[in-house]
Amino acid sequence: MKILVTGGAGFIGSAVVRHLLTNSLDSVINVDALTYAGNTESIPTELHSDRYIFEQVDICDAAQIKRVFNEHQPDAVMHLAAESHVDRSIDGPGAFIHTNVVGTYTLLDAAREYWQNLPETRKSQFIFHHISTDEVYGDLPHPDELPANSELPLFTETTPYAPSSPYSASKASSDHLVRSWQRTYGLPTVITNCSNNYGPYHFPEKLVPHVILNALAGKSLPVYGDGSQIRDWLFVEDHARALCLVVKSKRVGETFNIGGHNEKRNLDVVRTICELLDELAPNIELIILHNTQI
Repeated sequence: MKILVTGGAGFIGSAVVRHLLTNSLDSVINVDALTYAGNTESIPTELHSDRYIFEQVDICDAAQIKRVFNEHQPDAVMHLAAESHVDRSIDGPGAFIHTNVVGTYTLLDAAREYWQNLPETRKSQFIFHHISTDEVYGDLPHPDELPANSELPLFTETTPYAPSSPYSASKASSDHLVRSWQRTYGLPTVITNCSNNYGPYHFPEKLVPHVILNALAGKSLPVYGDGSQIRDWLFVEDHARALCLVVKSKRVGETFNIGGHNEKRNLDVVRTICELLDELAPNIELIILHNTQI
């Protein structure tokens, strides 16, 4: 297959690009605007593959996106390009609406026109895979709020949407756009919603790399509130492998939740990192500072 990956220089997108070029014979067209979170150094060896093409294009640029489709003739789209930080979305929601909503619309419309003009044999094989987040579902009850001995509930593919930040609202909006393009125009789409990723090439503002870098620099380790918030942690390379399975399954119109079944309190994650760094860098003094600054 020839797969167009948007946001392929970002954290999850680069893992997808690495996986495709290392574990398949697929070709990749990487479309990325290279904003603050995009870095081609996250795909160092793949840059020299003859199955890899890079296009520095903003997904909101309709003319350039249309050119990319017509020039490279992809068999599938894996759409990962997005603004993805909750705190940034609170400080500046406009960028999230622009990229996540307008950008997804621009990409969908270009994909629809391209798909409608494909020969029937290729048209039936095309798929638009939209990669989203479980944050569109809102919050699960905290274990302290549940009856004794109750299991922690999990999101399912039929959980109602209840976004709670400009970021999650913008991703919910993009999910709805994708479903409507499938329902209205027949564009073959599939959606995946993932839990919290961690792993190599993670942008430093996120919890795990932020804690590691602060610890190695001998700085305090900020934890939001009392650190009791629970997240499901998913290793990014496992996520990339799952995404590639989904795009090739061509389960048109379906939604798949992808998680790690690895729920941890934020404070426990930080303490685990501290324990590991005590072994790997025993001379670093680690201080956990509770605050509400990040």
